[in-house]
Amino acid sequence: MAWLELGKKRIYMNISRALNTSSFRRVAGSSSGPIYTAQSVYASARCMPDLISHTSVGVASFFSGTKGDIRCFHASPEVWARRGDEAFGLKAPKKEKYVRKEGRNQPPVEARYVPRNVKAPKSNPDKTVEVFEGMTLVELAKRTGKSVSSLQDILTNVGEKVESEFEPLSMDTAELAAMEVGVNVKRLHSVEGTEIVPRPPVVTVMGHVDHGKTSLLDALRQTSVAAREAGGITQHLGAFVVVMPSGASITFLDTPGHAAFSAMRARGAAVTDIVVLVVAADDGVMPQTLEAMSHAKAANVPIVVAINKCDKPGANPEKVKLQLASEGLMLEEMGGDIQVIEVSALQKTGLDNLEEALLLQAEMMDLKARIDGPAQAYVVEARLDKGRGPLITTIVKAGTLTCGQYVVVGSEWGRIRAIKDMVGRLTQRATPAMPVEIEGLRGLPMAGDDVIVVHSEERARMLSSGRTRKFEEDRLRRKLNEGIPSTLESSEEVPQRVEMPIIVKADVQGTVQAVTDALRTLNSSQVLVNVVHVGVGPISQSDVDLAQACGACIVGFNIKNPPTALSQAATRASIKLILHRVIYHLLEDIGNLIIEKAPGTFETQVAGQAEVLNIFEVKGSKSKGPDVKIAGCRVVEGFVVRTGTMRLLRSGEVVFEGNCASLKREKQDVDTVKKGNECGLVISDWYDFQIGDVIQCLEQVVRKPKFIKSESGAVRIQC
Repeated sequence: MAWLELGKKRIYMNISRALNTSSFRRVAGSSSGPIYTAQSVYASARCMPDLISHTSVGVASFFSGTKGDIRCFHASPEVWARRGDEAFGLKAPKKEKYVRKEGRNQPPVEARYVPRNVKAPKSNPDKTVEVFEGMTLVELAKRTGKSVSSLQDILTNVGEKVESEFEPLSMDTAELAAMEVGVNVKRLHSVEGTEIVPRPPVVTVMGHVDHGKTSLLDALRQTSVAAREAGGITQHLGAFVVVMPSGASITFLDTPGHAAFSAMRARGAAVTDIVVLVVAADDGVMPQTLEAMSHAKAANVPIVVAINKCDKPGANPEKVKLQLASEGLMLEEMGGDIQVIEVSALQKTGLDNLEEALLLQAEMMDLKARIDGPAQAYVVEARLDKGRGPLITTIVKAGTLTCGQYVVVGSEWGRIRAIKDMVGRLTQRATPAMPVEIEGLRGLPMAGDDVIVVHSEERARMLSSGRTRKFEEDRLRRKLNEGIPSTLESSEEVPQRVEMPIIVKADVQGTVQAVTDALRTLNSSQVLVNVVHVGVGPISQSDVDLAQACGACIVGFNIKNPPTALSQAATRASIKLILHRVIYHLLEDIGNLIIEKAPGTFETQVAGQAEVLNIFEVKGSKSKGPDVKIAGCRVVEGFVVRTGTMRLLRSGEVVFEGNCASLKREKQDVDTVKKGNECGLVISDWYDFQIGDVIQCLEQVVRKPKFIKSESGAVRIQC
């Protein structure tokens, strides 16, 4: 039995060697492993035939994962080589027939570009964040709703280094970060550690057009500005200081009263301390009077009523007081706190009482402001001077404005080159409530912007670029929002609109805004007023080139007449120049131009009416055609034309409507038959006439829009 045990051991050794050999671990493309294993197992089994049955179980269990290929031990090595890949669950790749591809010389197909999905910071243009000097990054993150890390990344990108989230930030840095986030910014200035002194009141004179506002101010300062105004009405926002007989000084703002200058009145109410509401005693409360009251209430500013023109024969101050009380003004005579002064600018009566009322109101308000530190100012008006560049009229609200400082006004910046008071004298500094004219900006800002003092040119440039970018984003967003309703409405049937491009040039920035807003109110369903360009200053060659490119007309308000060569160039290019100095004359001309350009609407109206008196029948033939029935009529209203549409009425009801086939008078074909004449009339496809029928002649007419002007000066186009 020893040889039997020895045989078993050899068989087990051969099988183990075959299983553990490295050739069994196949490499891709080799089939020697299975061949060697099969040969080794086959040789061992041939030596001891009687022991195959004892080992077949182990071999079968080994090859159980190879799809039962243990039964193929008797196969030749070639068969094993051919089936080697399939034995271990691997399939050799099939060789495909090589096919030559066509079109290799064609250019490659360009794939569609898919942009990266970069998450941009969400902007919230309606949110306003208050920033102040010394606020920390944590406080700014709470106010803006952003994380501290995102604000740190923003400050790093704009070149500001912040060591800690609790490090105090300057007001300029906080504004830069807030603008990058996409929110509006309001600056808060602290008065701690500064000198607070009393300041003169800022008084805005408001009221209806031609109620004597400028005449009242002329009486106070002994000047005659109203006589120099075009058309006798104020069309600018003026600021000046009046020294009263008592020695006190008051800063006055004179606002225009025409309906087109609503934005100017709103700016005046926003910067003022007291509003003087001027009402004519012979005219009473008018639309712009009510608008001035609403501006004052919105700005939470106290009102002093001055009833002017009390010297006129038709003056009725008591009626004016009742009208004001009915509009919600609580007058002193009726138990309220609003003072009412009766004055006459022409006779200069009641001016002392008005001065006393204004000073009393200012004393009750206890007006004070800090005099040191960076200045806060408000732009009242802006204009472009040919020799001095952009000039802004501003009122200092707090601090002191000095020459040489770097300022940021809206989205423009510059260094103050000169400061002039309203008389034209140079000064080195401007104190609170003092109106001055600043020279040295790089561009023309908008009226109503704030003046901010910064410590360096680099900071001024940075703030200006950030505000410019924010202003452009807000403008595009507003334009997109305004375009959404129009796209929704475009699915409905709307009349076709004709575009009327206009270029606006005026003397000052505030007037440009007022004229632009007034022109846009003339939009109608037929004509769209498109202001393609606005500017301050005289008409230039570039304006003519732009007008020629877009087919626009040029509107110049209160500017010098263009040179003769420029006018001739505009005439050759068929460009219309509209120059005016009075706002309602300008609006009237533009309104007539809009009516002329409007396509109008087609309407059907009754041109005439005829009564059937008799019926004639003409027999037809092969040569003349079928039978024809002729209605003998008399025209009783208007006229009847052969090209019109005929409507047949019987007992007041419409029976038929068709074209006129023939119209004759005294056997002659005619085009028109007027009232009182008789005619013969044939209607196409209608033969059942009866005596007493009424035939109406209908014609298509084009109805143009109407230019409507109200008593308050407001204008509109009615289609």
